[in-house]
Amino acid sequence: MRSLPLPLALTARLSPVVVLATAGWALSSGPAATPAAENKAAQKGSTDSPSAPSTAAVPKTYAAAPAPCESLATKTIKSLVPGAKTAGKEIPSTDSKLRRTCSWNALKGYEYHWLDVSFEITASDEAAQKSYKTRIAEKSGGGDVPGIGDAGYSVVNLTTEDKQQTREGVVMIQASNALVSVTYSGSDFESKKAPGTDEINKGAIKAAKEAVAALEDGQQN
Repeated sequence: MRSLPLPLALTARLSPVVVLATAGWALSSGPAATPAAENKAAQKGSTDSPSAPSTAAVPKTYAAAPAPCESLATKTIKSLVPGAKTAGKEIPSTDSKLRRTCSWNALKGYEYHWLDVSFEITASDEAAQKSYKTRIAEKSGGGDVPGIGDAGYSVVNLTTEDKQQTREGVVMIQASNALVSVTYSGSDFESKKAPGTDEINKGAIKAAKEAVAALEDGQQN
């Protein structure tokens, strides 16, 4: 089999050096009340004074991210990324309790596929919802994914570099205070074409469903 040069963008993805953005989603909380305000509220015997701080902790459905490389069934990995090591490769994180990502990629024959599954745990449902809305606003042209988590969004894009097509699908899911993101892409280096939109979209959604199920199972255990 003759070897084919990979496009620069895909060659970079196959590099063993993986750079993970360490910036997490910004979480905000209200300013603490001053001691004077606390004393004033205590003297009035009222807990609803606007200057009194809230003492009730916000309940969180998910406290930690599940193991991402164990979130998908072996048969799913083999189907979506033919030739990949099913164990996957977890990408280092600055806080593995809150942010975890696993990647699978393989070149089988002339067909190349890449799959990422990421989990992010935020401080509250509201924080997750805000971040979710911000992210989908940055990726126009997609549509809702019903039936997974509290909200879901999917978008597929086609890029061409040196006459080589690559199609990439992204699915984002908000489930309570957690965010699940799946990126799935494919190319054919013999035909220079990319897999169809439907194939990439369905593959990404399938992975997202399994990832959310793994998140829910981890919360129950």
